Amino acid sequence: MYVSMKGMLAKANKEGYAVMAINAFNLESAAGVIHAATKMNSPIIIDLLQDHVKAYFDCDVLTKPIIKMAEQTHVPVAINLDHGSDVAHLKRCLHEGFSSVMIDASAHPFDENVAITRSVVEFAQEFDASVEAEVGNMGPVGEGAGFTESDMYTNPDAAIDFINKTGVDALAVSFGSTHGDYPEGYVPTFHFDIVEKIKAATGKPLVLHGGSGNPDSEVAEAVRIGIQKVNISSDYKSAFFTKAREILAQPNSGWDPNNLFPECIEAGKQVIKHKMELFDSKGKAALYRESGVKQWRQDQE
Repeated sequence: MYVSMKGMLAKANKEGYAVMAINAFNLESAAGVIHAATKMNSPIIIDLLQDHVKAYFDCDVLTKPIIKMAEQTHVPVAINLDHGSDVAHLKRCLHEGFSSVMIDASAHPFDENVAITRSVVEFAQEFDASVEAEVGNMGPVGEGAGFTESDMYTNPDAAIDFINKTGVDALAVSFGSTHGDYPEGYVPTFHFDIVEKIKAATGKPLVLHGGSGNPDSEVAEAVRIGIQKVNISSDYKSAFFTKAREILAQPNSGWDPNNLFPECIEAGKQVIKHKMELFDSKGKAALYRESGVKQWRQDQE
């Protein structure tokens, strides 16, 4: 069934688990994600990164086929625009059928972030879509990225103020993770007190970005104290390309993409299944197998 993140994350918030949001990059990967979620009876969020959407397929091409696949399964599936900083394009995505969007105005001063986010929340209400935003800086990993610096951590008081002023459905906060793979030997330091303070003051679903590469025990603890959405990209892509290199190294690997993609997507699906167990979302869609879309929509209200 095709839904927004609103009811999905509200249920996770109430029951104490997290929903996986995974970056898909084409129809094949989106299908693999939905198949894995169906097998695990788990809700799933398909993140489509703004930069990928604008560069390769755009929102008027890929959205409807994914919606059709979502409507053919009993598990709740949302399409979320990931890191949407272009407001005009974000609005196009909502018009094309995205059920959720992330407005990322975190690079702006706080008051501008609030104003931009609030305007998107009001616009998304016309489409019954949910809105995620970000406060803090979960910048990319790279030479000189400075992701261990103290200014990478979200100020919890600012996050609480932001939630109260914008009315967002979910907020991404920076408490130790970052996007991409970590340098070899680096172990992130999670400041769980940031999550605990924001959760205690607002009760809102909170989001962990940069969920790949972190120790399972740390991610499980983050879910336990109040994270309801975990973004995964690098771990999935790493499994995909590891399998691709393995196949291409074989002397008779062939020239047909169909000899390559199915096994690579299957390798990625194993990552998805492991993460769903880690986030405790496995089986959480089973309650909706019989009650169907009507009950799910009632839960979103």
